[in-house]
Parts: sequence; structure tokens; C-alpha cells
Amino acid sequence: MPHWCAEFCLSVQYQHGGVVCTQTDRRCAVDLALRVADEMDVNIGHEVGYSVPLANCCSSDTVLRYCTDDLLLREMMSDPLLERYGVVVIDQAHERTVSTDVLLGLLKEIQLQRPELQVVILTVPHMSDLLASHYGNAPLIQLGGASVPEVVYSKGTQEDCFRSALRLVLEIHHAQEEGDIVLFLASAQEITCACEILRREAAELTPSLGELVPVALYPGQGGGCWVGEEEQAKSRKVFLTSSHSEAPFWGVDTVNFVIDTGVQKRHVYKPRIRANSIVTRPISKSQAESRRQLVGSTGKCFCLYPEETQLPAETPASILEANITPTVLFLKRMDIAGLGPCDFISRPDPEGLMQALEELDYLAALDDDGNLSEIGIIMSEFPLEPQMAKTLLASCEFDCVNEVVTIAAMLTAPSCFLEPSPESRPEVLQRHGTFRHPEGDHFTLINVYRAFKQNQQDSCSSLERWCQEHSLSYPALQMADAIRSELTDILRRLELPVSEPAFGTKSNTLNIQRALLAGFFMQFARRVDAAGQYFVLTHKHMAEIHPNSSYLTQAQDESLPEWVLFHEYTLAENSCIHVVSEVSPELFIQMAPQYFFYNLPASESKDILQTLLDHEGSVPCKVKRGRSQTLGSESQEDCAGNQAQERCVLQ
Repeated sequence: MPHWCAEFCLSVQYQHGGVVCTQTDRRCAVDLALRVADEMDVNIGHEVGYSVPLANCCSSDTVLRYCTDDLLLREMMSDPLLERYGVVVIDQAHERTVSTDVLLGLLKEIQLQRPELQVVILTVPHMSDLLASHYGNAPLIQLGGASVPEVVYSKGTQEDCFRSALRLVLEIHHAQEEGDIVLFLASAQEITCACEILRREAAELTPSLGELVPVALYPGQGGGCWVGEEEQAKSRKVFLTSSHSEAPFWGVDTVNFVIDTGVQKRHVYKPRIRANSIVTRPISKSQAESRRQLVGSTGKCFCLYPEETQLPAETPASILEANITPTVLFLKRMDIAGLGPCDFISRPDPEGLMQALEELDYLAALDDDGNLSEIGIIMSEFPLEPQMAKTLLASCEFDCVNEVVTIAAMLTAPSCFLEPSPESRPEVLQRHGTFRHPEGDHFTLINVYRAFKQNQQDSCSSLERWCQEHSLSYPALQMADAIRSELTDILRRLELPVSEPAFGTKSNTLNIQRALLAGFFMQFARRVDAAGQYFVLTHKHMAEIHPNSSYLTQAQDESLPEWVLFHEYTLAENSCIHVVSEVSPELFIQMAPQYFFYNLPASESKDILQTLLDHEGSVPCKVKRGRSQTLGSESQEDCAGNQAQERCVLQ
């Protein structure tokens, strides 16, 4: 399809621009660009290229460009009408990522202003009528049916499909049928556990059966742990993934078996309590069908659920279940560019929308009219969550950019800490404990990154070995390093100051805490008992520190901090707060906007803060309970030294 679109643009001599084709997965964008360049017999990066987060392989000669959907959205910030392109191809529209849905909504508005722009949407049959009607009964081309593989269904229940899947992998390998295996699991934790079990089992196999190589493919970490060509020829690979999409495996010709557990774990955001809940649910019919197609007519697909299982018709759109605060920030930026409202296929929940606007208001990203403020415009320049973008801006004020940009990169990349299996948990946590910083998890992440950079002078193989020895993810740390470089480049482009390293000094520690509070004051909790239960001030829920926190690798419950700032709150079997650092209540009072503090629900914890505030004798900042549009200057002295002065709050 993109070939035809390129030929169409050629036929009109590219007077309206070239072709861009979006993908939901960064690795797919790269692989498709390489494959198409090969088929067209051109050099990659010239006529055919790709742009994905942290990697660009395009030139002024590029006619056909593959990119991720989120990257095309960011490109619209400087080119809102996509005037570089004559054709936009939206691939995998049925994945319903937030970025894809926003693109589909904005393209409808763009076409009103650019009627010459051609939009091509590639999707599965069950979504075609919905999309065709959304675009005013657009023409519909339906391709012929794909080959039907052999499908084997389970006759039992799905109670222990994880162990059943691993047993099936070993049975296939013992049968010595040719071909690699793709195993779809429910979560990253299951991938880690399965990888460890299969490695242990593979070590005990007789050499005559051949080598069994588990390959962990964690969503968001690129291609995973691919093996070399020499090993590929003499081994059977088992690709372990929890991807909601089958896209990363299209074009992998060696796959002859698919094992589908039929379940997935999704993060569903609860706007009222600002928390992600982990929901286990069955996959959709379209997902099941797409996974079967991976093996073609010659392979086998093992579905570990009965044939009569009623699967939902489609996967819910991510925009209905995600935190849409970053999306609202982006759409506010598009308002400035002159684009009309986004015509969503599935409209976001009003409660989520109101919560997003409230959060942006607290972060001073909006002005009195509800439009983006100057701070909001700068925040939108960073490919970060709004709270983290505000934290990075505040670090410029507090002269700790070097450290905060590291924290931002480490928290934006996938977790660098490999999830331990139950058997290896004590040993793995002991390794992670070597990086522990007494001030908390945010500072521990800086320690990990600094250790990684110190060892980076060695060869790649020795650096990977160092990561293995410390149970750290090499791809995640590589990505964090690349994200950090990108954020530093953006800071320099915006002419914002980048401080010199000062990690470890008392003043630097205090400034990092201030910067974190500038963005994450809404995520503040107090310990209320000796068992380590924390009371979250914004919504009065109880939570525990996540077991992987550095506070729990060596310390006992009684030494846990009383007041903490956290990065994320997740509802699961045990409600947990993730990435936790100690912050004094006096500093919270100093940094939290007045109108946020007074809107906190009544509680014992709030009474304690109010008592501290009254005892301090500070005069509240003379601002209304709306917002301050300026990046206020925070005093660098301790709270005690400023009792006679007006408190200045970074808003």
C-alpha cells in the first residue's frame, strides 16, 4: 500500500509532499522501512527512511517515511497541517493507541483545510465500517482472506495457562518439529519468570534435541535480546512477549508455532484517585485472529482456552482507559497552531478530561482563560508526562538540571531493574541494594545511571555482562541514556540552563527535592502505622511502598520515612506507591500551590500540615486560588530562616 501511495505522489511530481506511514511499534517502523527499501532497491535513509523516538534515518531525498504514531503527533507541533506530506498512511488503526486515535481525529480537521491531502487507513475488517463512516463514507478496499492455520484449542480451564504454556513449549521442542515459537503471556513479570524457567530447563536438555533459546521481548524496549546469526541457524528461539499487538513478529519467517494464553494485563487509569489499576482480561477476537495469522497455513496455533470461549469483539480504545493529561496538553498546543477541536472516534470520559484540566491548572500550564500559559507551552516541548516536564523546568530554577534530567530519563524509559522470579528474589534485591541511596528511589536511579556511565567505557559485551551481574536491563539503560541526551538537547535549544553536576551535596539534595515537589506535589503520602501503610493525601487511600523499592531492599518497616513523595500509584492485589523518596512536610508546604493545599480533602495528615504552617508563622503568598503565571523564584534558604518573609511558591 505505501508503494502505491509513493507512486501516486510521483505521478503528481510531489507537489503536495511525500508519504508518511505510521506504526504503533518503533521496531516495526524500522523493520518495514528496511524491507521496503530492499524491495524498491534503494538505500535506506534516502528515498525510503524511518523516524522513531531517539533514532532518525531520513534525508531531504526521503519520499516514503515510516514513523511511530506519537512521533508524527510531535511533528505536528511545528507543522500542524502536515504540509510536508501528500499522503498520510495510518497503519494498525485497530490497535487504538492514544496517539493513533488523536491522529485519526485531527486528520479529519486537517483535511478540511487541506483537501488535497490523501489519508489511507489500514485496519482489520471489524473496524472498517466505523472508520469509513467517521470519514464521511470514505471508499473502502477489502483485501482477500489470509490463509488459515491449524488451530488447537484447550479443553480445560484457563486457571494455570502460564504453566501449561511452558509445558507446551518443551513438548514442541521434544517433538523436534522445525520452527521458532512465539508465546503470548499476560505481563512483563510472566516474561521474566518464563525466561528464567526455560533457561533452566534448556540447560538440562540433551544436545541431540538442539538448543532452546528464550528471547524476552518486553514492550517498549525495542527488539529485546536477539541472538546472533550463527546461533539462529542451530537453535530454536522462543519469543516471549506480553505485547497487545502481534505487529513485532510480522516478517519473522522462522515462526512456525504460536502459543496464545488468551489473557492480557492492561493498565486502566482511574482519574478520581490518579491511579493505574492492573486489570486482567481476555484478549479480543481481532487480537486472537491476528496472532493466528503469524504462522500462516503451514504452522500451528495453540489457543490455551476452549473454542467456545466468548472473547470481546475488540480491544477498548486506549484513550478511554489512559491518563489523558499529556493528550490534553498536546491538544491545547494544537489550539495555538490554529487547528480546530479533535473529532475523536471514541470520546474520552468527561471525568478524565476534567481531571486532566485540573492537573494542568495546578501545574500552572493554563492561564486564566484556560489556554496554555508560557510555562505550558515550554512544558509541551518535552516528550515527557506534564508533571515530569514541570519538574525539569523547576530544576532550571533550583540549579539541579544535571541530576533531574537523569531522573526524568530513567523514569521515562522502561524500568532498569529486572523483575526477579520468586526463587531468585532475595539475591536480585541484594544486587539492586548496592545502588541504594538513603534519600530514596529517585536518588537511587541517579546512582544506577552514574554506575552505568562509569562502566560505559568498556566494550558493549562487558557492559552487558555488568548489567547482568547487577540484574539490570541493558536495553532500558541504553534507552535512558538516549532519552537523557534528547532532553539535554531540548533544554539547550530552548536556551534553558544546564547545571554542572553537584550530586551528593546537601544543597543539591534539597534542590532536587524542591524540583520534584514542583511537579509531583499531588503525589504526597504519610506513613500512618508501623506496618508501613501510607495515607495518600489527595484521595485518602491507603497504600504500601512497592516491594522493589530501595527502602525495602535493606531497611526494616520501622525505619521507613514518615512523609514521602512518589512517582506512581497502582491499584493491584496490594495497592502500591512506586519510586518513593522522603520529603519533609515543611518542604511540601513551601512548594505546594496554595489553592492545591486548601483543596486537599480534610484528614488528620492535612491537620498536621496546617499546624506546621500555623506554627511556622508564614504569610501565605498573595495570590488568588487560581493560578500564578510566572515561574516563581524559590528562596534557597531553609524554611526556618524565612519565617518573617512571605513564602514564594513555585507555581
